[in-house]
Amino acid sequence: TIPAEATDITISADGQVQVEMPGQTALQVVGQMELSAFANEAGLDPLGSNLFAETSASGTPAVGTPASNGMGSVLQGFLETSNVNAVSEITSLITAQRAYEMNAKIITASDEMMSVTSNLK
Repeated sequence: TIPAEATDITISADGQVQVEMPGQTALQVVGQMELSAFANEAGLDPLGSNLFAETSASGTPAVGTPASNGMGSVLQGFLETSNVNAVSEITSLITAQRAYEMNAKIITASDEMMSVTSNLK
């Protein structure tokens, strides 16, 4: 629990939570974060708001301290960004749409040519 009178909170890469208290120069350790890893992350049940629940498909969690035993580390003050480049994806979508339109025009032209050749007989 973080004391109400704490003036600053620091979280280290290994998950140690420290607070700065008024009148003290040294940081005070108030807790330790833990991370959970699952054998099948796709099996987790999404609850919304970036919350997930363990299921039988996800397996039992391996709980550990950040930055140890293959667990990830914690970075304070960073925002997680998407792993999708929106500009690149929209460009790819437009390219695919244009290719589809060209193919549709080719099929239409082919149908018209077949119709013309059928009427020549």
